[in-house]
Amino acid sequence: MHVDAEVRLQKVLEDPQHAADWKHSQKLRSDPRITPLGRLLRRYDLDELPQLWNVFNGQMSLVGPRPIPLNEVELFGSDLGTVLSVKPGMTGLWQVSGRNRLPHWQRVMLDVSYAQRQSVAVNLALLLRTAQMLVDPAQRIE
Repeated sequence: MHVDAEVRLQKVLEDPQHAADWKHSQKLRSDPRITPLGRLLRRYDLDELPQLWNVFNGQMSLVGPRPIPLNEVELFGSDLGTVLSVKPGMTGLWQVSGRNRLPHWQRVMLDVSYAQRQSVAVNLALLLRTAQMLVDPAQRIE
């Protein structure tokens, strides 16, 4: 990310269309905060590799809800406790069910669903689906 990432974001959000996109998904297709190298790393999911350190340290799991940024906590409403009841993970239900195409509310519901029905079988299925997405470009959903 650029050093002045938040300033760049606020400037882009002055545009009503970008503001509506951000409100809908908490993501922007052409995020001004991301450097060209960052875009390349994200395109191939290489930006996720440093999180393996958190998995090895026991702070994260391979599968689980994504860590919640502080500025998104209020968007989880009464479901926050359910999502926080499980260890965050590198991949999860919403990552293999539409990724960034999904509106934020739907990603929250998928994280809640995972938290309520997590099991070894669910985790293995999600790891398999994640591997398929990484290996087969046709499976990738940006």
